[in-house]
Amino acid sequence: MVTILLDGLSVALGGRTVLDAIDAEITPGALIGVIGPNGAGKSTLARAMLALVPARAGRVAIDGEDAASLSRASLARCVAYLPQGQLLHWPLTVARLVGLGRLPHLGPLSRIGAADAAAIERAMARTDVAHLRDRLATELSGGERARALLARALAVEAPALIADEPLASLDPGHRIEVMELLAAEARGGALVIVVLHDLTMAARYCDRLLLLDGGRLVADGAPADVLDAERLANVYGIRAAIDLSGGRPLVVPLSRVGGG
Repeated sequence: MVTILLDGLSVALGGRTVLDAIDAEITPGALIGVIGPNGAGKSTLARAMLALVPARAGRVAIDGEDAASLSRASLARCVAYLPQGQLLHWPLTVARLVGLGRLPHLGPLSRIGAADAAAIERAMARTDVAHLRDRLATELSGGERARALLARALAVEAPALIADEPLASLDPGHRIEVMELLAAEARGGALVIVVLHDLTMAARYCDRLLLLDGGRLVADGAPADVLDAERLANVYGIRAAIDLSGGRPLVVPLSRVGGG
């Protein structure tokens, strides 16, 4: 199992502070959602946890070791990463694209083995792309491509997964399937972090939410505690209907603050 510690993490990009003194300990077994308005620093936080952007202050520790000191191969085996908005430039089949998720486990000039092939099959089945295995990934629809890229991340079979906006381009049915899959991964003992814009999905499926605003962590806790009307108005500038009768909050944005 993997634990990620954010200790006073600050990140500056282009001379501008993007993350400011973030403190959080993220442990396995719960689906962690990172939410916040556009420009809040969500994707930067995901990248910082993988040492893809340098810390200006503070640090990210993975199982007690500074993430920046780990080799790229070690990090890739430990934490699978699904970035948002990936473009596909090479006409690979879906099966070969998903197979790229096994690269962290292969040595130089190594070939895909039986264990790798089994991991690829499992990932394609779980994301409902097995029937697309021989299709060129560059010819897929947006939703099919998003699921194939998620399968590539799952094929790593790392103990931790960070998925940045995995619901983009997905229809409602596949959005539900992806969130159920991520929640099941977390319940199975993995550390799973998902960056989301959809507050309804975040409230329904996540066990814990980290709410960012202007690069600061302004709330950290259970969805029912984080997603209250006053905070949504202050952070997102929206009025929302919040129904707590089902145990988990059902959040429906209604209008901008001051709107009709």
